[in-house]
Amino acid sequence: MPENPWKRLSSTYVHENPWFAVREDAVIRPDGAPGTYGVVEARRLAIAVVPLWPDDTVTLVGQYRYAIDEYTWEAPEGGGPLAGNALETAQQELAEEAGLAATTWTPLGRCHLSNCFLREEARMFLARGLTADPTARPCGDEKIATVRMGFADVLGLIDTGRITDALTIVALFKVERFLTRERAGAKPNYFTDLPEEFQRLPGQ
Repeated sequence: MPENPWKRLSSTYVHENPWFAVREDAVIRPDGAPGTYGVVEARRLAIAVVPLWPDDTVTLVGQYRYAIDEYTWEAPEGGGPLAGNALETAQQELAEEAGLAATTWTPLGRCHLSNCFLREEARMFLARGLTADPTARPCGDEKIATVRMGFADVLGLIDTGRITDALTIVALFKVERFLTRERAGAKPNYFTDLPEEFQRLPGQ
């Protein structure tokens, strides 16, 4: 991979709480000029789950998002410890938000949600073999509704702008590609046919 053209001289945290921190870095930019770069560091690992039923319907959750002052429909989502088990967090979020448990879990990879200023990693999962979990309860800061609709209809909500949550959109399109390959009898492998430099996971 290309070398990092930025040089960090110092970092100062200007705000911190249990969910995120804001830092300002004194840097030398790629053009050699001094500058300041602001970064928001998430303190939690973002998680999204696509619950897929045998009849090709998907369960979505609806809730009011305070930050954007809008009601949105999304895949069940949440966050867990950065060093924790992403699958366990996904199982917990599926139960809390959708009231569901699953017997089959497929990792769909990771993504960064706004990498120009936000240091946050998201992990996505496909959940199948779904059953109701009557013991599940949402968190106190969430008032959640659920809806079950056809997978193609859910994709249509993306096309028409009714679903705007980035992590939900990425996860649903990942599932669409996964299912297309699976039903064609191909091994659903996101590294297939990629150049060698893209096949290596971070740290390899």
